[in-house]
Amino acid sequence: MKVCVLGTGSAGNATLVEAGGTRILVDAGFSGREMERRICEIGLTPSAVNAIVITHDHRDHTHGVGIFSRRHGTPVYITDRTYNACSGIFRGTETVRSYQAGRPFEIGAIRVEPFLTVHDAADPVAVALVDRETEARVGIATDLGRPNAQIRLALEHSDFLILESNHDEELLRTGRYPASVQQRIASSHGHLSNHAAARFACELLHPRLAGVLLAHLSQECNRPELASAVVGKALRGAGFEG
Repeated sequence: MKVCVLGTGSAGNATLVEAGGTRILVDAGFSGREMERRICEIGLTPSAVNAIVITHDHRDHTHGVGIFSRRHGTPVYITDRTYNACSGIFRGTETVRSYQAGRPFEIGAIRVEPFLTVHDAADPVAVALVDRETEARVGIATDLGRPNAQIRLALEHSDFLILESNHDEELLRTGRYPASVQQRIASSHGHLSNHAAARFACELLHPRLAGVLLAHLSQECNRPELASAVVGKALRGAGFEG
């Protein structure tokens, strides 16, 4: 199983997962042209993508999905409520397939297991993508709000984890955002802080977990070295050697 994060953050999110010759794009948060450029940079052609799975309606996850699908005939998997919330980016000529959280579905060699998350979107989900032959599992949760038992259960057997680590609490508190935005980000329907991500990552540790990639870092309220230090220290303290 191969995983390539094409980009993550408020400017756009897209992750390519490949197994058994099947390539799935999880979210398409850049412009169509930028999506194409990033896919070509990793040695693939855009038409090699077999499907796009959209996790929720926010623009940083959906910006390029309509134009990319139309240009390359790529089917889009999306929940009905998410589709309705961002229907303006579609023109009715795309191949759109509906899915529901809690109901796994298959795309070629990959099984997609979507599950509800807590976030301020119409119908937010995170996903686990599973190689149907080897059962290797990648968990992707980039807009999480607060972890709960259901989310923990869905992610706990991941061989590789892409987990939100959005903000440093002090940088958020002292930054330029107004109080209302700070409260939304820090709320149970907002984003995980570095320390919250560290605690959750430690809860998900198991012997097969090979790596954790920190995603959706805020450009305003976080820095890669801060997130890495906080989460890395917690994981090492819990015995993680990946």
